[in-house]
Amino acid sequence: MTAFVVVACVILGFAVGSFLNVVIWRVPRHESIVAPPSHCPGCDTPISPRDNIPVVSWLVLRGKCRNCGQPIPVRYPMVEVGCAVLWGVIGYTFADSWALPAYLVFAAALLALSVIDLEHYLLPNRIVFPLAGAGLVLLGIAAFAEGAGDDFVRAVLGGVVAFVALGVLHLISPRGMGLGDVKLAFVLGLYLGWLGWGEVFLGLFLGFLLGALIGVLLIATRLRSRKDHVPFGPFLAAGTLIAIVWGPALLGWYSQRQ
Repeated sequence: MTAFVVVACVILGFAVGSFLNVVIWRVPRHESIVAPPSHCPGCDTPISPRDNIPVVSWLVLRGKCRNCGQPIPVRYPMVEVGCAVLWGVIGYTFADSWALPAYLVFAAALLALSVIDLEHYLLPNRIVFPLAGAGLVLLGIAAFAEGAGDDFVRAVLGGVVAFVALGVLHLISPRGMGLGDVKLAFVLGLYLGWLGWGEVFLGLFLGFLLGALIGVLLIATRLRSRKDHVPFGPFLAAGTLIAIVWGPALLGWYSQRQ
């Protein structure tokens, strides 16, 4: 059963990744993600179904539009593969849980938000707010189906704690902690809180740790200066996903070391 869930999630993940590319392109530009249908941004030619197959079409077209030859960024197949991998891992982790749909939506949204933040230094409310609503609804359904009311309450409290914690940091240093990160923190705390308080603190800690390490590396290699802004959303997302998938193992290892 677990193998079936994982395979299904991977296959669906490729299709969802293709849709995420539309979201990543259109949301920062305040365009509809529904209409018009996918088209080349260079020549506006609608993309035919044969040219819209995840990864395969990009390889067949050699990364160029069939009509005008404009390059198609390698980011497109990378997002599709990344979504498939994330969904496979989430499928394996939550194969026997009613919370699986919630975490699949969460993983896909974090991938889109991370790419948008890297490209535009932006965490759009058009994604963050619906993600928060979806999380409350889907985790609420999971709590009802599994009789896990305590987990749902802890999830909501986890979201509030994460929101307040990053909100205080934003007030202290608005440049170091953007308001978009604060809004995202509620969603991160919500999904981490469903798993446990240890995961809440671990996910946020790993986000800050990854941000610090990568920031120091960028400064050391002179790719960024101390005054340059580095998007923090992707690090929070990475830390959260690590805590969701490997949190129990990491927390167990840490407790044994004490």
